[in-house]
Amino acid sequence: MEKVLSDIELININRYFNAANYLAVGQLYLKDNPLLERKLELNDIKKKVVGHWGTVPGQNFVYVHLNRIIKKYDLDMILLSGPGHGGNFFVANSYLEGTYSEVYPNITQDKEGLKKLFKQFSFPGGVSSHVAPETPGSIHEGGELGYSLAHAFGAVLDNPGLIATCIVGDGEAETGPLATSWHYNKFLNPKTDGAVLPILHLNGYKISNPTVFARITEEELLNYFKGCGYEPFIVDGKTREEIHQNMAATLDVIVQKIKYIQHDARENNNNSRPIWPMIILKTPKGWTGPKEFNGKIIENTFRAHQVPITIDEKEENIRLLENWLRSYHPEQLFNEYGELLPELKELAPTGNRRISANPHANGGILLEELRLPDFREYAVPVTQPGNIMAQDMMELGKYIRDIVYLNETKRNFRIFGPDEALSNRLNFMFDATDRQWNAGRK
Repeated sequence: MEKVLSDIELININRYFNAANYLAVGQLYLKDNPLLERKLELNDIKKKVVGHWGTVPGQNFVYVHLNRIIKKYDLDMILLSGPGHGGNFFVANSYLEGTYSEVYPNITQDKEGLKKLFKQFSFPGGVSSHVAPETPGSIHEGGELGYSLAHAFGAVLDNPGLIATCIVGDGEAETGPLATSWHYNKFLNPKTDGAVLPILHLNGYKISNPTVFARITEEELLNYFKGCGYEPFIVDGKTREEIHQNMAATLDVIVQKIKYIQHDARENNNNSRPIWPMIILKTPKGWTGPKEFNGKIIENTFRAHQVPITIDEKEENIRLLENWLRSYHPEQLFNEYGELLPELKELAPTGNRRISANPHANGGILLEELRLPDFREYAVPVTQPGNIMAQDMMELGKYIRDIVYLNETKRNFRIFGPDEALSNRLNFMFDATDRQWNAGRK
């Protein structure tokens, strides 16, 4: 891949990546001393450390690179995090963008705010350890695996300007719902719908086992996704510089491909089903974290999945944690007041273009009331038992048909069912709508 990032862009993107990682580790462990202005002590650390680390750095990496393309191409983009836990990554990034403090004014952009941000994570009376509805910018709750890609595709239906990027964990990819969801690309209409950018986060391990996608050949991996109707791009790198450059170059190519697909469908009336791009991102499990602990390898193994270092009130473990935190050089990321440095703030989009502030992902800001017919008009008059032949589901089909008619100009009502609409006797709705299917027809 060509080098698309200038030297200063590369340096600052990597610093922003470090800032997100620092905040993520701080949320896991700390309740005080957020900028390490003094030697880390046992009282600064939570007695019970609960959360996940292994998936976090890879997702932080994705986030900072999405920020770049949102700004470069003025994209309307949301992000869905599928790997389950690791909610500290999304909180960290929404805090860096300023959105978290706007939604929760008590979590300020200073040292005191950082302290509160760290302490509340996976803590009594605080916030959950997974990406939850309370997290600004999230429409997907990460506590149950398998549904992220379905939610991403659902978000862009009848939403032609939106791109939903979805990070799919390689362990999550082994669940039934997610494995099936790859085929939603057959239902996406580039004329009237937005686009979904799936990113398979291939870090190699689940909670205690390797993943299937990480143990097959690259040829088989690529063929799998080509067979699902995607154009897969692999992003990896032997050095930090190389993987940053590869990700930036790949995202530039992919944005242009998405724009071309949509332009060809909307302006040239190309009705063929497109081959949408996707990314296979290879990063080590627990990337940038401790390499070893208690004589066992941590990074790039299943041991990085949850909490990689247990403190156990041991001085050497406290120092190991402190060294890990200091490896991100917080003094190069935040000023003396605890504010993110201006040159790093500039990397994030502004206003509603921020992932964490996007109206499509926050509190139903863009919801419109449906126009609904009076249900009483669909009642079947029964004057005496046995004198009327009718089926309740057939009558419901008439009601649904008329909801479609009443809202067809706004296109804000959609029926989704993979099969059996007719066997469930919803026949009449097809008077108002047809099936959406962009694959072959016979």
